[in-house]
Amino acid sequence: MPRPCWWLWVWRCGVLTDMRRINLLPWREQQRRERKLAFYVGLAAAVVAALVCSVGTYLWIGSLVSEQLSRNQRLQTEIVKLDQQIEEINNLEQQKQKFIARMQIIEKLQRSRPEIVHMFDTLARMLPEGIYLTEISQSGRRLRLHGVAQSSTRVSSFMRNLDASQWLTNPELEVVESKKENAFGSDFTLYADQVAVNETPISAARPTAGKSAARPQP
Repeated sequence: MPRPCWWLWVWRCGVLTDMRRINLLPWREQQRRERKLAFYVGLAAAVVAALVCSVGTYLWIGSLVSEQLSRNQRLQTEIVKLDQQIEEINNLEQQKQKFIARMQIIEKLQRSRPEIVHMFDTLARMLPEGIYLTEISQSGRRLRLHGVAQSSTRVSSFMRNLDASQWLTNPELEVVESKKENAFGSDFTLYADQVAVNETPISAARPTAGKSAARPQP
């Protein structure tokens, strides 16, 4: 192998000496600036991406909130409608109850219409001779009969007749008084219960054993 020439060796040494004298600081500074610029660009891109994500998330959440608010508004509207319907139903129910009460009153009046006729007819038929009534009052189904009788025996007979009737029952004598100014006889007051039309009529032939008319006081 041939040995290199001496002048080639001198040239190589001179080139190496010149390369040592080359300043590499501008290239390194430029590279540093490029890296810094790339860092800032990446940072800016990350910030922009974060902002885009934040805005997108905010808009998405806002749309969800808006949709939920619209649902709540619809629910409130439906609740108001239901409350109005419930109020109307309650009003209708009250009107229904009033109507039923009126119908019951009318039906009761229809049923009780003949009762007064039966009562006066019974009093007229059951009233024995020697007795006449001066006052008749009624509280509910309780009758108060006030009259004048020739004797206490006629009052007892009147009470037995009422107890045996179909439209008056439970006669109770309150008082029998003999007054000097009453020349006809004695004043008496007795009570009796009126039987309703829808009740089972009391049989006139029912046994009366063990019952006795109230004995008038002398």
